[in-house]
Formats: sequence, structure tokens, C-alpha cells
Amino acid sequence: MNTKQDTVMATFSQRFISAVLPRVLGTDSPRRLSILLYHRVLAERDPFLSQAPTIAEFDWQMRLLASHFAPLPLSEALERVEAGTLPRRAVAVTFDDGYADNLLNALPVLNKYGVPATVFVSTRFIDGGLMWNDAVRESLRGMPPGRLELADLGLGDYSVDDIDSRRAAIREITREIKYRTPAQRQAVVDALAARASELPSDLMLSRAQLQALAAAGVEIGGHTVNHPILATLEADEAEWEIAQGRRDLEALLGSPPGLFAYPNGKRGEDFLDIHADLVRRAGYSAAVTTDWGVSTAASDRYLLPRFTPWDATAQRFLLRMLLNERHMR
Repeated sequence: MNTKQDTVMATFSQRFISAVLPRVLGTDSPRRLSILLYHRVLAERDPFLSQAPTIAEFDWQMRLLASHFAPLPLSEALERVEAGTLPRRAVAVTFDDGYADNLLNALPVLNKYGVPATVFVSTRFIDGGLMWNDAVRESLRGMPPGRLELADLGLGDYSVDDIDSRRAAIREITREIKYRTPAQRQAVVDALAARASELPSDLMLSRAQLQALAAAGVEIGGHTVNHPILATLEADEAEWEIAQGRRDLEALLGSPPGLFAYPNGKRGEDFLDIHADLVRRAGYSAAVTTDWGVSTAASDRYLLPRFTPWDATAQRFLLRMLLNERHMR
């Protein structure tokens, strides 16, 4: 969909939402907090990142939130949950990992509609780093056409002749190595990078960009150092990742972050209850997951649910918001 089509669809959708949302949600809905999860906001459509919103899509999503919900900074929202002063239709916007486009593309839209946000940053990738999943994608994006044979790394034989085959290879390789040890995963990343053209060095926030986000009022939260799947680590390794990431951000920003996001974030799969205790002991006041749901006064502050609005129209965005309301945590 091009920018003009996005604008037309957004205008139609906004009128639709304005007409039906008050009837659907009502004025006496329970005091629940919806926490939205984003990663990136793209300048234009990317066939290798089909679920990431463009600036135009993010614009109508934030306009919808500003018009029909009550956007709050996550830390304030959690305080108001406990105090019993949370407004109806409360929502908090969060971003994971620390991509540069959070500053370049998302922040202008957030400021346009007065929507606060929290960005959870994995500190190793500041100033030119690349997360392993991004390295897989960008390696295959820039790889010469042909066959990619990775049997020596416990993987398969993949076609990379066109966009569709490359996308399929990215999905399969990512799935296969996701829960390997960091060293095993890095071996695959290195092998792919050796077959590809030069990888980008500006996907993640620089130190100056991170500080600019914080100066603009964006809340910065911890997200470990290396973005590991905590459930695959020994307890002492997980403890270091959680605590060191907090220390890194304190050194960069002058104060320690109060909020934490579990990498990948599925309880019992990506992190365990012991890790929630490690987060608390590291000094964080709350932590968010990627399990669906809404937060209430009864929610565990270290197991707060979030959901991702991967929707191309405002109607579907609204439907996902409503479905999420049924998944209380």
C-alpha cells in the first residue's frame, strides 16, 4: 500500500472508529492498562520486515490512541494502577531493543500526538552493533543469488534466488537457531555474514541518539546487555545480563532505569520465574513480558503483559485491542 492509499484508508478507518469505539468500549469499562509493544517504525515498506509499521501506519495508530484512549508513560501508568487512579482506556506504548528508527521515525509521530513512550535497550548494540536476528536477515538480504548450504552448522540447504526464497530461509534459520546457545548461534551468524555483502552499522541507536531520546522525555528501560534468551543461561550469567544492562544505562544516562523488558519475553519459554526475582534484586521496580493481556492492580509487577498491534487497518487494530482486553493477567 502506498502513502496515498495509507492516508485514504486511515481517514476512512478513523471515521469508522470514531463512530463505533465509544459504543464498543463504553464509558464504564474497567480500569485496565494495555501496554503496546513495538520494535521498529519504517520509513517505507520493507518486504523483509512485513510486520513492522511504516511511519504512515504508525501515525494513524498513534492518532487513534490519542483520540480514543488515554496514553500514559509506563512508569506513571503503573503508579496509577496501584493508586487506583488509572484513567479508563489507559494505554502505554513501548519499544524493544533500541533501534535508531525509534528516534528518527517514531519520535516525531509520538510528539505530534502527545503520546509518551518507553524504549527498552540492549546495551551491547549501542554504537553500531547488530542483533543476531537482524544479522541473519541482513546477510540473506545482501547475499548473491544461489544456494546456501549450512549442513556443517546443523542446518539445511536453502535457496536465496529471490525475495520469497530469502524470506523463507530467514524464517527457517531464525527458528532453528533461536534457542541455541549464544556461541552456537553466533557461529551461524558469522558464517552468514562471511557470505554476504557489508552489513548495516546504523540500525541500532548510537550513544548520542539514546541520550537524545532520553532528553526528549522518552523513558529508557533495561533489556539486558546481549539480548539473550534468559532461560538458556546459567543463573549467574542471567544475573549479570540483567544487572549489567542496568549499570550500562546508568553510566550512559546518569540515572538507573526503573523498568525492564525480558528478551523475547514469553514466560516459561524465554524466561523463568527465577529471572523475575533477579530483575527485582537488580533494582528494577517492574518488568514487562510479551504475553498477551492487560494489567490491573492484581497483576504481578514483574510479569506485566504486552501485545503487538500488527494490523494494517484501524478496524483490525481496534479488534486486537478489544481481544487483548479479554486476556487479563
